[in-house]
Amino acid sequence: MEKIEHTTITTNGINMHVASIGTGPVILFLHGFPELWYSWRHQLLSLSSHGYRCIAPDLRGYGDTDAPPSAASYTVLHIVGDLVGLIDHLGIDQVFLVGHDWGAIVAWNFCLFRPDRIKALVNMSVVWFPRNPAINPVEESRAMLGDDYYVYRFQEPGEAEKDFARIDTALLFKNLLSSNDPNPPCIPKETGFSGLLKTPETLPSWLSEENINYYANIFNKTGFTGGLNYYRAMKLSWELTGPWTGQQIKVPVKFIVGDLDLTYSIPGVKEYIHSGGFKKLVPNLQDAVVIEGAAHFINQERPEEVNAHIHEFIKKF
Repeated sequence: MEKIEHTTITTNGINMHVASIGTGPVILFLHGFPELWYSWRHQLLSLSSHGYRCIAPDLRGYGDTDAPPSAASYTVLHIVGDLVGLIDHLGIDQVFLVGHDWGAIVAWNFCLFRPDRIKALVNMSVVWFPRNPAINPVEESRAMLGDDYYVYRFQEPGEAEKDFARIDTALLFKNLLSSNDPNPPCIPKETGFSGLLKTPETLPSWLSEENINYYANIFNKTGFTGGLNYYRAMKLSWELTGPWTGQQIKVPVKFIVGDLDLTYSIPGVKEYIHSGGFKKLVPNLQDAVVIEGAAHFINQERPEEVNAHIHEFIKKF
């Protein structure tokens, strides 16, 4: 870990913290919610040893990267703009892109807006949902899963922050990271997030107290508003991405998900992946891998398998 270099660059009007290691073709890693560059520690070390330059920023709103106060500053256009600015700053023409969770959503949109900058994509957890011109994704998920569905519950500024503040941050991460409950998370207003906590008696073998404390220490300093603002900007992102309605993702793609991932259990997702709908909208989808017994934080839970899948795919290009 001490070989990983940490720098700050200026991009798209913000200062961005970037972790990097290695030399060679560039792999750009995009983390999810509520995470950091640190979620990719296993991939940075492994893939750099195979002759790649591995780069993992703290995305806008996270860790040591700036967090603009307005939720309107967190659309997918802002986040992709930050990343284009990052690779421009580093003098990089094209990257292999790897995303997970919200990082996967950003990665899909990066490939939609700027396919010229992407050699190939390995995306985890969140499939490409094309823009529905009839309804924004917040209302669409609310209609499907109700008012308690976490995406809808995260919309009100300050509410989720107050909820998280009632729980020790290390305990929160212990629960989030070790959860293998595949049910889409619903947060009843009466109990809040604390009503969902099922603290494990022992940590899973892939997760240590050191890992948990790394996240907890950073989020104790920054709070969660930056990450929550991605959810609060979803309606605005939907409005602004109207020009790309119906556009396919054309870059070569490998998709990876755990069969216990909550995203895999969203109604209709399994059928979409396995019955041809996904391939129709992502015509260069070359593989969709379902890892048995793996939950949401798959790149940390199953690093050897994930590293092998990434390397096996990108070495073809």
